[in-house]
Amino acid sequence: MNQFKTFTGGPLDTNAILLESPGGNILFDAPQGADRRFAGEKVDWLLLTHGHFDHTADAAAIQRRHGCKIAYHPDTTPMTTDPGFFRRMGFELEIEPFSADRLLGECNECEVAGTKMKILLVPGHCPGSLCFFFPDSLRLIGGDVLFRDGVGRWDLPGGDGPLLFKGIREKLFALDPETIVFPGHGPTTTIGYERDHNPYVGGDFSLLDT
Repeated sequence: MNQFKTFTGGPLDTNAILLESPGGNILFDAPQGADRRFAGEKVDWLLLTHGHFDHTADAAAIQRRHGCKIAYHPDTTPMTTDPGFFRRMGFELEIEPFSADRLLGECNECEVAGTKMKILLVPGHCPGSLCFFFPDSLRLIGGDVLFRDGVGRWDLPGGDGPLLFKGIREKLFALDPETIVFPGHGPTTTIGYERDHNPYVGGDFSLLDT
């Protein structure tokens, strides 16, 4: 049975999730402090939900420590390979650059480290935002797409509110309502709760029928 371990780190309280499985361990996102937190664990793959700096701060260090492979969407590449990317966006910071060993896109049936998952592309908060769904355990690694009673902000460069809302309604709200969501920030929630209560996208399912 797969086991999920969570960690919250960095100045923005960003969540990372380690999925332990017999075929290999997968870490989702790498906020500041994740390298130290998971130093005693085995990390075979690091999968990024998106490329914002608070989710990638420790990625290079984690790869250096564990020799793990890194995977993300092609649109994430400029944010991880160019150390000055975020400085040009107005943030006074730089990341240690790193590259992908595997590029990921939307995929109905994928396998990473022996673990089967469905990958959903849901941009709008950030280009190339991915959500990772595990149908066997009804778990979703959601990144900064869907939060408890909220959604990812869309006012940053590359953001698009209508695109974000459309993706949530058409792709995430189509999942089993019992699905537990591990968001990029804040507490876990469920698809069913957000469908019923989310003030940004809950209650109106007209887009599901188009």
